[in-house]
Amino acid sequence: MASFGAPGAGIIVALENVFPPIPSEVILPLAGFAAGRGEFSVYAAIAWTTGGSVVGAIALYLIGMLAPEHRVRQALSKIPMVHLEDVRRAEGWFDRHGRWAVFLGRMVPGIRSLVSLPAGARHMPWYEFGVLTLLGSLIWNTVFVYGGYALGTRWYLVERYSGVFQVVVLVLLVALVAFMLFKRYRRHRRKVKAMNAPTELLERPEA
Repeated sequence: MASFGAPGAGIIVALENVFPPIPSEVILPLAGFAAGRGEFSVYAAIAWTTGGSVVGAIALYLIGMLAPEHRVRQALSKIPMVHLEDVRRAEGWFDRHGRWAVFLGRMVPGIRSLVSLPAGARHMPWYEFGVLTLLGSLIWNTVFVYGGYALGTRWYLVERYSGVFQVVVLVLLVALVAFMLFKRYRRHRRKVKAMNAPTELLERPEA
């Protein structure tokens, strides 16, 4: 965050939309935390990360609009810890909730990235998609960026121990990243095991 600033945070969030395993729930508080340290303003963090969310969502929207569905699903299935079930869940969410799926979906982990694909595939008007994506992303990003920013604004209360406090916060952030990736890995393993179970039963020799 210190090296690339608020624009770097925006780029990471844009990639998070295209590459779902990157957890925005960690990126956004970290951007707010950096803003609290004075690396850049909290408004810049919100603006850049929201811009990144919209850019990444539009990229998937165009892919959904222009590419055949089976090709999109085939490409997504090759992304680590992303399954066709996730894509179908996003499609079902969009079909049930229509335009509100884009707005609300920006605030639902596991849906927020992939809901852009059915929006494009169903040819949702681009201006509606853009506005709803902007509003939903703005709410989601503001909540998490300000959450991270609150840690920085309270540093004056622990000035004597700010070094120790910084280490503790960074350790907690690293632990949170590891925990979220571990949860996604476990979900990935369960899905792989469930898909392979019928094959294993068929191949198992009789006693």
